[in-house]
Amino acid sequence: MKNEKNKSIGNLIIEKSYNFALRIVKLYKYLSENKKEFVIAKQVLRCGTSIGANIYEAQSAETKKDFIHKMGIALKEAKETIYWLNLLKDSDYIDVKSYNSITLNCDEIIKLISKIISTSKKNITNEVK
Repeated sequence: MKNEKNKSIGNLIIEKSYNFALRIVKLYKYLSENKKEFVIAKQVLRCGTSIGANIYEAQSAETKKDFIHKMGIALKEAKETIYWLNLLKDSDYIDVKSYNSITLNCDEIIKLISKIISTSKKNITNEVK
C-alpha cells in the first residue's frame, strides 16, 4: 500500500510539473509577442521548464542519492521560477490574477518536491538502520 501511495505522488509531480511547463511556455509566448519582453521571459522559460525536465531525469537516477540530488535541482529551479515571476509581477508585465494563479501552481510543485525529498531521505536512513 505504501508503494502505491509513493507511486501516485510520483505520477502527480510528473503531471503537475509538465502542466506547469506548458503554462510557462504560454507565458513566454505572451511576454515575447505581446509585451516585447525577452530577457526575463527567457529566464522564466529556462527555469520553469527545467523543473519537469529534472523530475523526469530523476526517474532514471542511478542511486537513491542521485534521485534526491536531481529532485533537489528541480526544487531549486522551482524556487528560482518564483523569483522571476515576482519580478514580472512587480514590473507590471503580468497582472496579479495571472501571477497568483501560476505561483499557486509552482508552490504546489515546491511542496510536492520537498515532501518527495524528505521521504526519500528518511527511506535511506531507515535502510541503513
